[in-house]
Amino acid sequence: MGTIGFANFGFSVKPNKQNLAATHSVIAAAKMDGDSEENVRVLGRRTAIVSGVSLVSSASLAFPKEGLAVVKQGLLAGRIPGLSEPNEQGWRTYRRPDEKSGGHGVGWSPIIPYAFSVPDGWEETPVSIADLGGTEIDLRFSNATEGKLFVIVAPVLRFADYLEDDARIERIGPPEKVISAFGPEVIGENVEGKVISSQVKEFSGRKYYQFELEPPHCLITATAAGNRLYLFNVLANGLQWKRHNQDLKKISDSFRVV
Repeated sequence: MGTIGFANFGFSVKPNKQNLAATHSVIAAAKMDGDSEENVRVLGRRTAIVSGVSLVSSASLAFPKEGLAVVKQGLLAGRIPGLSEPNEQGWRTYRRPDEKSGGHGVGWSPIIPYAFSVPDGWEETPVSIADLGGTEIDLRFSNATEGKLFVIVAPVLRFADYLEDDARIERIGPPEKVISAFGPEVIGENVEGKVISSQVKEFSGRKYYQFELEPPHCLITATAAGNRLYLFNVLANGLQWKRHNQDLKKISDSFRVV
């Protein structure tokens, strides 16, 4: 049996059957979701470490159930349902649940909820703790025939230290500055020459910057609230865009911080 060592703290932890079962369950789920072998290995190592640390914490406090609850919360992060039932037009509204985990790291604070609408048939897909897209991806949705979307929620302190706790997108910068700075995080490359159109809209006193980038099509909505920057990103290949561009634009236009 392997041992997880914590030499700096002068103790070691030997995983028990519950921790091993949790690790194996997460690895199996990652394989089913199509993660690469490398991501699955990283996921297994991280889960084992989290399980070990949680066990030590609970043992030292003599509350074993609380320790296991910490592991369970970590494994289920991001999978709390937030979709409404379809309306008469067959569209469903997602609202980020208040109880959903997240909001850790630099400039931590609870995440102000957001909402958007999708046609029936779009479903939430897992955000892995080994996701190469980074820990700031808060949510993913997809439909195999129509496209996919993901939401980035990032602390504004990562970009500016003068915004404090009431950030507004216009204080971060004008649209051209925002897309140049944050567009590469969405499409993985420089956005120079790729922006087809941009516009500024305002809802309930909050400004939203909206951008359309050239094929493969990408619609980005950016805003800020609290001490967080929100990037709502809708992506589609050529065929998906040809057949569903009106719905994809409607999805992108529906994003609101609530």
